[in-house]
Amino acid sequence: MTHDTLESITAVVPPERHLIGGSWVPAVGGDLLDVVDPATGDVVRRVPRSDARDVDNAVAAASEAFPAWRDLHPTRRADLLFAWADLCARDAELIDTIEAIEVGRPLWNVSVAAKVLRYAAGQADKILGITLPSTDEFSLGMTVREPLGVVASIIPWNAPTPLMATDVAPALAAGNTIVVKPSEDAPVACLRFAQLALEAGIPPGVVNVVTGYGHEAGAALAAHPGIRRLSFTGSPQTGTKVMQAAAVNHVPTHLELGGKSPQIVFADADLARAVPAIVGSLTFNAGQICAAGTRLLVDRRIHGEVVTAVRDAMAAVTVGHWQSGSRMGPLINDRQYRRVLDYIRSGQEQGAVLTLGGGRPASVDAERGFFVEPTLFDHVEQDMTIAQEEIFGPVLSVLPFDGEDEAIEIANGTPYGLVAAVWTSDVGRAVRVARRLESGQVTVNTSGTGGVIGAAHGGYKRSGFGRVLGPDAILDYTQTKTIVFDAHH
Repeated sequence: MTHDTLESITAVVPPERHLIGGSWVPAVGGDLLDVVDPATGDVVRRVPRSDARDVDNAVAAASEAFPAWRDLHPTRRADLLFAWADLCARDAELIDTIEAIEVGRPLWNVSVAAKVLRYAAGQADKILGITLPSTDEFSLGMTVREPLGVVASIIPWNAPTPLMATDVAPALAAGNTIVVKPSEDAPVACLRFAQLALEAGIPPGVVNVVTGYGHEAGAALAAHPGIRRLSFTGSPQTGTKVMQAAAVNHVPTHLELGGKSPQIVFADADLARAVPAIVGSLTFNAGQICAAGTRLLVDRRIHGEVVTAVRDAMAAVTVGHWQSGSRMGPLINDRQYRRVLDYIRSGQEQGAVLTLGGGRPASVDAERGFFVEPTLFDHVEQDMTIAQEEIFGPVLSVLPFDGEDEAIEIANGTPYGLVAAVWTSDVGRAVRVARRLESGQVTVNTSGTGGVIGAAHGGYKRSGFGRVLGPDAILDYTQTKTIVFDAHH
């Protein structure tokens, strides 16, 4: 990373500050934490290490801003969200660069956050109640949807601004104010994203970002009595703690807790389309995406052909620093690096056949960064650890099957149910299998939903509950009030 890049970031995001009530302020206790470039191990920024006092200040700022934002004409709220989206599109390259530095991923060259903001903005003045049937001519009943108040979002490091946008955009469109706690590993892009809200004219205190560790600032936010809804994206273990904390105050919670997504390849699949998508799903962001297709279920009749094609495609994936033009970057930190290597050792010890990778790529500096090769295991059994647990790294497990029933049994045979992909030329089979999969999202002959607007995202089973991105996401940030009129004189 060049000195000019650091200077450009510092010019727009003040160091050692977070954003509360429209002001750049330090942590109350004055403590700081390091943000590290995972490709080099270098410290690139220091941000406030917040605690409960900072969370109190952020919730107070959001509470003060709420009445005016709630009462603002919804079309005006939409205008401000559209203006925010325009600024995100304008600064897409800078935000993308900040995320690439923090997360270690290659550049995406697209402003996902701007698209999410625009979608929510279009719904801001279309939040509808209903009229209710009456038993006599003197009664009239209706429902109205109102904002909840101050809401909170705790987001992970793997896609900071897109994930922040999926909570902030519908929350604001519905008239709420929000406090966001980004991951300690990748908070700077979120700070810039929130800063642009102010530049767009969104009032101070409507969007607040508090940086810090999950067990300190995150725990304080989840347990805060001043919030009215909580959204959390992360591991099932932490999700349990977050939900328990929110339950004390009876706060509704949205949880997105990861997945172990199956890619089901039938014998009639178009492999020329399937193989690149399968490999791309796995190596995108080094497998550090909840929807990554980390289990490859293959019809036994084409098992050898598919494994060879996938292995060759994975071997061609270049790995390196985001500035190098590589297709895949490092893992986020040393803890995750060691965790993924432990899973790879587990797969070998339990008898899976290591077909590709398994270590550090030869193309990168042996002493710097948290890089792991794209790794392929063949002949994986359903009960192996690598087939059951979310690794959150570029590790693909191949499980052969015979027939639809066995494919569905294997696909549904984990605690997760976030995303699944079906590859087949048989439309009838695609419909049958899609209906039987225990998954919040099923794609057919694709591994993503980029061609569809408003595709809701969320999980079944231990992948969590609640939905983002779809038309109902904004309604989750409202509460329903029933109003009854008696017209007797």
